[in-house]
Amino acid sequence: MQTNNNPQSGCVPPSEIARLAEDAAVGKTQKHPEVTFVLAVLAGIFISLAGMFYTIVTTGTEGLPYGMTKLVGGLTFSMGLMMVVLCGAELFTSNTLLLMGRATRRLNIAQITRNWTLVYFGNMTGAFFMVAMLMGVSQYQGAHGGVGINYMYIANAKMGHNFIQAMMLGILCNLVVCLTYWMTLSARSAAGKMLACTLPVACFLAAGFEHSIANMFLLPMGLLIKNIAAPEFWAATGYSADAFSNVTAFNMIVMNIIPATIGNIIGGGVMVGLSYWFVHLRERD
Repeated sequence: MQTNNNPQSGCVPPSEIARLAEDAAVGKTQKHPEVTFVLAVLAGIFISLAGMFYTIVTTGTEGLPYGMTKLVGGLTFSMGLMMVVLCGAELFTSNTLLLMGRATRRLNIAQITRNWTLVYFGNMTGAFFMVAMLMGVSQYQGAHGGVGINYMYIANAKMGHNFIQAMMLGILCNLVVCLTYWMTLSARSAAGKMLACTLPVACFLAAGFEHSIANMFLLPMGLLIKNIAAPEFWAATGYSADAFSNVTAFNMIVMNIIPATIGNIIGGGVMVGLSYWFVHLRERD
């Protein structure tokens, strides 16, 4: 079956997606550092908004079947990647595809490292900004404290993995995220790009995979609530801080964010970026 290459057709053929992704990777390294950092801060905010949305929507869903709760939560979280793609922002997990530019010799390691560093810490800045804003308005007290309990449940589960588990979940996460980004390059319309974001993002949320940037928002929220919530909060919810024993600064950084970041690089940069470089862009004798 022939692929329709008509520019008015509904999607871009796979070989052309690879070239679009390569050009996009090179273009990301050519932006002014200040522009890159601001766009990265915005991406951190967008992903944090999606994390907040996910947490609120899944609060109080104990009566729903497990799969339905995960599906609804995942669909809401897809908003974050939609905003990154359509509004134009720099997200570390999708920027792992810069490895394609190294494989085609259009980028060097220094350019990739500089971009990743700016974007990673820009994303972190955006996530921490949202944490500060939401903690400042005590948003976690919504649903009579149920929102805060949900933040801690999410953080407790994510911090319960060992290093290898978190890394493997990071690999799986960014395999899905970068394939999602790949599909948005295929779509020619805003509606198509939004649809491409929906089910894959819902998939990785439902499966419990680990997204390093989302975790820069979700895990500090859980950690701060556990440590600064007033006695009235615990009394109203009927819980105690002891119920969330996995939620510690050490587990957040060493057992989750670091291995998830390593896994995200492997899942996106290697499994997606280098695989499609090999198929579509590698020079052959």
